[in-house]
Amino acid sequence: METEATTPKFKNPDFLPLPQPPDFHPEVTVTSHDGLHFWQFMIAGSIAGCVEHMAMFPVDTVKTHMQALRSCPIKSVGVRQALGSILKSEGPAGLYRGIGAMALGAGPAHAVYFSVYEMCKKYFSGGNPNNSLAHAVSGVFATVASDAVFTPMDMVKQRLQLGNSTNYRGVWDCTKTVFRQEGIRAFYASYRTTVLMNAPFTAVHFATYEASKRALMEISPESANDDRLIVHATAGAAAGALAAAVTTPLDVVKTQLQCQGVCGCDRFKTGSITDVIKAIVNKDGYWGLMRGWIPRMLFHAPAAAICWSTYEAAKSFFQERNGSTDNSTIT
Repeated sequence: METEATTPKFKNPDFLPLPQPPDFHPEVTVTSHDGLHFWQFMIAGSIAGCVEHMAMFPVDTVKTHMQALRSCPIKSVGVRQALGSILKSEGPAGLYRGIGAMALGAGPAHAVYFSVYEMCKKYFSGGNPNNSLAHAVSGVFATVASDAVFTPMDMVKQRLQLGNSTNYRGVWDCTKTVFRQEGIRAFYASYRTTVLMNAPFTAVHFATYEASKRALMEISPESANDDRLIVHATAGAAAGALAAAVTTPLDVVKTQLQCQGVCGCDRFKTGSITDVIKAIVNKDGYWGLMRGWIPRMLFHAPAAAICWSTYEAAKSFFQERNGSTDNSTIT
């Protein structure tokens, strides 16, 4: 009787259990390298970098003026004063001086940045997508490579942001003048400082971004998933703001090195970071190392949100294209 009780009462041979796919693991449907080719990472990163910097360029101009003050004619101590000084002296167009140099540098630099990051993340993560240390180390490798591409144009961009039309007539004129008067070393005067700034910046940025994205999906998995742009934007904004605040002192040093001799800015006998820090502290105190931290955070929080959401959207586009291509080859 016990056997009859435990045996199903109705058993139809036509109703068979559905076979499950072998080794079905939903958590590994997205690999650490997202199934994209190297050139696709480069294009996605290039688009993201251009969109990010073009959208936030006026804020970057205000930050540059604030960080180079006291030795320049434009003497302003706050965001409102810096913005007012630029508008008064050059009008709204002054907020976009140097945007051509940014356009030339941002695309290639971000193409290198994201492609190196993705390749390093694949290598260092060991198949674990939640490895924060791998994300941080990959970010450091990415910034060392991308800064080598971006630093020369960043120097031209900042000089154009500070100088009026009597200093440089444009990107090409600035490049020729600097090369003729100061040599090739002037284009990389701040490279060491930039790497020392961006290495911790990207380490904090990428680790915070990946952790924030993961936390958002765990808090509300039904409304937040890896394909939602709001997740990428929110995580990117948090990562950008935190990384910007931590690395502001080195950003001030970088601006001083890149803008020396322009618009009355001081020149430094050496490119020593220590000498520049001492000069800033002697002139403005330790608070001088935090000049421009507000516009820097105002720049990087939305810029990172724009950059990451654009980058992930571009990646999704390529993933769909790759998927459709694979399906067409199978059929």
